[in-house]
Amino acid sequence: MLKSAINPRVFWGASALILALLGVTIAMPGSADLAFKAAQAWTIDTFGWFYIAAVAVFLVVVLALGFGPAGKLKLGPDDAEPDFPYLSWLAMLFAAGMGIGLMYFAVAEPIQHYISPPEAKSGTIDAAREAMAITFHHYGVHAWAIYALVGLSLAYFTYRKDLPLTLRSGLAPILGKRIHGPLGDAIDIFAVCGTVFGVATSLGFGVSQMTAGLAYIYALPDTLTTKIVVIVLVMGAATLSVLSGADRGIRRLSELNLTVAVLLMLFVLVLGPTLFLLRALVQNFGLYLDHFVMRTFTLYAYEPRAWMADWTLFYWAWWIAWSPFVGMFIARISRGRTIREFVTGVLFVPTAFTFLWMTVFGNTAISLDLGVASGGIAQAVQANLSTALFKFLEYLPAASVTSTLAILLVAVFFVTSADSGALVIDTLASGGKEDTPRWQRMYWCVLLGATATLLLVAGGLGALQAATLLAALPFCFIMLLLAYGLVRQTNADLAGVAIPDEAPAISERLKRLVLPARRSDILEQLHRNGEPALRAVYAAMQAEGWTDLLLEIEEGQVALIVGSQSERPFTYRLLPRARPLAAYTALEASEGRRSIGWSLAVETLPPVKSRDLTGFSTRQITGDVLSALERWKAR
Repeated sequence: MLKSAINPRVFWGASALILALLGVTIAMPGSADLAFKAAQAWTIDTFGWFYIAAVAVFLVVVLALGFGPAGKLKLGPDDAEPDFPYLSWLAMLFAAGMGIGLMYFAVAEPIQHYISPPEAKSGTIDAAREAMAITFHHYGVHAWAIYALVGLSLAYFTYRKDLPLTLRSGLAPILGKRIHGPLGDAIDIFAVCGTVFGVATSLGFGVSQMTAGLAYIYALPDTLTTKIVVIVLVMGAATLSVLSGADRGIRRLSELNLTVAVLLMLFVLVLGPTLFLLRALVQNFGLYLDHFVMRTFTLYAYEPRAWMADWTLFYWAWWIAWSPFVGMFIARISRGRTIREFVTGVLFVPTAFTFLWMTVFGNTAISLDLGVASGGIAQAVQANLSTALFKFLEYLPAASVTSTLAILLVAVFFVTSADSGALVIDTLASGGKEDTPRWQRMYWCVLLGATATLLLVAGGLGALQAATLLAALPFCFIMLLLAYGLVRQTNADLAGVAIPDEAPAISERLKRLVLPARRSDILEQLHRNGEPALRAVYAAMQAEGWTDLLLEIEEGQVALIVGSQSERPFTYRLLPRARPLAAYTALEASEGRRSIGWSLAVETLPPVKSRDLTGFSTRQITGDVLSALERWKAR
């Protein structure tokens, strides 16, 4: 019998929604395509304004949290130290910015805007400038604000409030205990569905680019059958990595993939029009800043056009659908950072790299199309968007080598996105558990591949885009609630945080900088400092005439309970708590391979809180107990 670690309502609820949609797609592929298009048109017409306004709100909230008073709060206990050095953390954020989207759109998007701009005359210098400004807008801080909001909510409520690593935790300030009921389940179901369709869309772009490249270079047929074969092969590789637990190999392959991608970019930068690209990078950034506010709120309300649905609105929906995936990745690596460090790193580091990437590929493609290509790249984009990168590489040295490398890059991005995406979805569907059985991730791998395949059958990339836009709509509402919950919780913490009057013992702090605490270390502190502190408070309360008291001393924990006969008893419990040390990538979180660190945790009720007291002295713990009692009596 298979072991299971699922949240049944979320797991089967999300599966039922996704399978129902796929069932309709199989039964009526032609009708499903028409239905997707009709639903997309209705969503754009009815809620296009909502997507634009919501993303603007996300950006404002993230900036306000990062650079306002809440910026000093930590993603973890107040004495938490970052799990990674600053430069290593920035490097991992840089890695998170890479993906199939950058490979697919690096040449295609700037060329498309150049030949069919929303405002400038096609094929002109003005069109080239507008093309890069639009591309920067789509891949700039707006996209990363979406990821940052979800990642910040996950990290804050998981590491500082000790709640499960799921989206519902971010609504605890609004829903309270109801996050553990049907409302919380619905939130996680929408997160799972949005992530499935967001990842499936990326896989659809990836397979289209791979088959187009194989047809362009090796004359293999670029048919729907070929696409399905490629999906089966690549998803098979992702499933094998799940079954084998070969996360270390996939991690190394991912790091190699990133290195090759950067080398490919440098190859284009050096052998392309280098000085022009450096000048263009500076000017593109200036245009981005100059048009920032205008493009943030542009809807073409006075001159409606389909361009918005095909580009900006699709991108915002795609980023929203991807946000649980990317948000969980950046949350995992950000424990111990302040909110200000988090916002600064997440918003600006990946954005800076993406601007460089898009300038190198996009401006080089436009320059070549105006010069030696004589419109050839533009014609290739119009004929088949997926061939844009390969037609572009044809005008640079060693085209067959670089094109083959590009196909391999997309393939590995495909595998790692599918495997990591399955892990994130599995975590959401399991109530935040990370040590889940392999079959569960294999299940989501298979479902991701089936979703990408069947939506391609139903209507190609258009169906994938429509499904993403529709799936992101309910999650967009949830993200607004996440933003409100995060602001509300940080304001409450700023107003009510009790700071001990002395720092934790210096020796303990120094030990934790170089070596995570073991369980035996925490048990020793519990008996040396924690138990005497609670005994002292218990004795003092008895001396003051308190009668409804209970001091529980058990193996591995000690608790003070006050008013057990009342409607709202107070509990202060000290116990050791294990947590996996942060993973370098989402893949490392699987198979129980992550290192474990221990902390001395205190659980108080009410309100339900959990904090890290590792290294606190007897005096400090005593003060913390009295502060908690004072807050309880004041309620």
